[in-house]
Amino acid sequence: MASLLDMRRRIKSVKNTQQITKAMKMVAAAKLKRAQDRVTAARPFAQKMTEVLNGLSAKVADELSHPLLDPRGDEKYLVILVSADKGLAGAFNANIIKATQAFLNENAAKSTEMVAVGRKGRDFFKRRTIELTDEYIGLTGSGQVNHQDALDIAHRIVQRFTEDTSIDKVFLVYTEFRTVLSQKPVIEQILPVPRTDAEAAESSAQAEYIYEQPPAELFGRLLPKLVETQLYRAMLESVASEQGSRMTAMDSASKNAGELIDTLTLNMNRIRQAAITKEIIEVVSGAAAL
Repeated sequence: MASLLDMRRRIKSVKNTQQITKAMKMVAAAKLKRAQDRVTAARPFAQKMTEVLNGLSAKVADELSHPLLDPRGDEKYLVILVSADKGLAGAFNANIIKATQAFLNENAAKSTEMVAVGRKGRDFFKRRTIELTDEYIGLTGSGQVNHQDALDIAHRIVQRFTEDTSIDKVFLVYTEFRTVLSQKPVIEQILPVPRTDAEAAESSAQAEYIYEQPPAELFGRLLPKLVETQLYRAMLESVASEQGSRMTAMDSASKNAGELIDTLTLNMNRIRQAAITKEIIEVVSGAAAL
């Protein structure tokens, strides 16, 4: 049985840990509020831009050709994985890595390369057979996303897809923020830009657009912007999901620490009471012997 001194040391250690988890929860909550506001502001623009360009691409499919729009084969994939730079965020990193691994297993026959945005995803797949062609570390560790960083990454992706015709499709893997308690891994194709199907294009045929420049020139500028917007939004979603998951995990850890402190305190009181009872018995036994 542990001594009274050992129990006091364990209680003190758990209390110190509880203080750390409470502080991390408060920090995560503050970062989550800022990240959630930025996600909420970025979503309408990204969704509307995707909707408009997909609809336009379906209407001008027969008269417009663009490297980011023209369909290719289905043999070589490039996967962009957006994960966290830090741990202690519950199942956040495990879920996004698991979803990515499932996607790779489903497409095991394809030749796949990966671009890792975030340390956790990089560290996991660096020990696997998949080829990591590029990595970006430390971009989201502060809980914020620099817009210029997203633009630089998107520019390199677009440049590589345009120059390397052997890449057939580019997929973006990130965690979509829904609520503090709910985050969903998402896998979506960003290149070539998916065209809206015929039925959806027909339903949106009422929207007519007037081109001040030729369609080819407009798409030449807007399609790279679409990729930049999608990647920037994915990084914002990932940061918000990470902070929400971390806040939930630290709240659970603080509660568990509190329960453990109560249990250890009860055991300590039992040990102390047993020691007192033993001393009383020894005193009474000595008095009786005399």
